[in-house]
Amino acid sequence: MEKSESKLVPAGYTVLISEAEIEKRTREIGKQIEQDFKDKNPILIGVLNGGFIFLADLIRHIEIDLEIDFIRISSYGDQRRSSGHVKVLKPLSADIAGRNVVVVEDIVDSGLSVKFLNEMMTAFNPQQLKFATLLHKPSKTVADIRMDYVGFEIEDKYVVGYGLDDKQFKRNLRNIYVVS
Repeated sequence: MEKSESKLVPAGYTVLISEAEIEKRTREIGKQIEQDFKDKNPILIGVLNGGFIFLADLIRHIEIDLEIDFIRISSYGDQRRSSGHVKVLKPLSADIAGRNVVVVEDIVDSGLSVKFLNEMMTAFNPQQLKFATLLHKPSKTVADIRMDYVGFEIEDKYVVGYGLDDKQFKRNLRNIYVVS
């Protein structure tokens, strides 16, 4: 039985993707990463703040040695729309030169953050650089990007929960909700 989160869910929120669906898809992506990086000891880099829950659940489904690190970037601030300008708020700690890297995002819409991260991390000469996202809004993507692992493609709607926020709140919701 799913735990109730009714106290946290205001009127106007509709479940888009359930906790069970997220868990199933996260397991599938984890197994694909495990297969793709067998004997390669990848480093998974979570994009903060939103990507931390997806990364935490994802690595529990990968049964090979791996390392994790985090980077924090911002193109939203406290707004619901990207400013189009990406800035690094917390740089990487790990040296990724010659490493097999998977960058883990919560959501990709315009693709500008992924393009920025691709250019930045490519400069460090990783052996392999791949990108995973829980959610992708293809209709909003304007940057020329490649996503290697996608949990769900969704329409252009504002969503919260499972790490995705509304002005830094609602990240702790277990489902992903559309905000009307």
